[in-house]
Amino acid sequence: MRVIVTRPAAQAASWVEALASHGVEAVALPLMRICAPLDGAPVTHAWQQLGANRLVFFVSANAVAHFFAMRPADARWPDGVMAGSTGPGTTAALRTGGLTAAQIVEPAADSAQFDSETLWQQRLRQLDWRGTSVQIVRGDGGREWLADTLREHGANVNFVAAYRRGEPDWSAPAPELLAQALAAPADHLWLFSSSESIEHLTRHLAHSGPPLALPAGARALATHPRIASTARLAGFSSVQLVRPGLADMVASLQSPPS
Repeated sequence: MRVIVTRPAAQAASWVEALASHGVEAVALPLMRICAPLDGAPVTHAWQQLGANRLVFFVSANAVAHFFAMRPADARWPDGVMAGSTGPGTTAALRTGGLTAAQIVEPAADSAQFDSETLWQQRLRQLDWRGTSVQIVRGDGGREWLADTLREHGANVNFVAAYRRGEPDWSAPAPELLAQALAAPADHLWLFSSSESIEHLTRHLAHSGPPLALPAGARALATHPRIASTARLAGFSSVQLVRPGLADMVASLQSPPS
């Protein structure tokens, strides 16, 4: 059984290596490209205005990596500004960017799931947001739930796009890997951490010549209930929900979905 890691290329390579170190056969088939924004000026401006915010919330590790990659040379993280994280991967990226644990707010390590809803319930809901400013760092679009919730509680919320999402690269070796997975679904297990990656896959299959479809018995692991729902709608017959950390992933792979 081989795990197909669908994260963007750099992350997929790291996951393949990490899974291999635990005896798991894995291969990278990135189903999303992460690109720098066409205009970096909004990110520069956001860095210059960081101190005006009570919270700067990062939707993902990619948001952190690209935001910090464009940090002006003289910029520093202001005292008293919280860095919001959706979970362990985003927190690790923030720590790599130089932030301390005291500067980061994140869901508890034993949370059932890692997302903005959990962060709100556990860490943010009890705070008074009236008259405060919040910056949300994300890609080109995304969910509005946390922004809407903060606005309902009196905060002024702004967005900045630190990266762009793009269609995956379907040049070699992607077609061969896809063909192998479609031909032998029982021997492959797709790992999804993004609903958009699933959408890219199904769109590619539908526009192939001739059109292709997921075979009966296609199996997947999903790191969030929303992603699991998308995978089922796409035609995966078996979808197992798994926490996004490596240890949880390896444990799940020891008893994969049937």
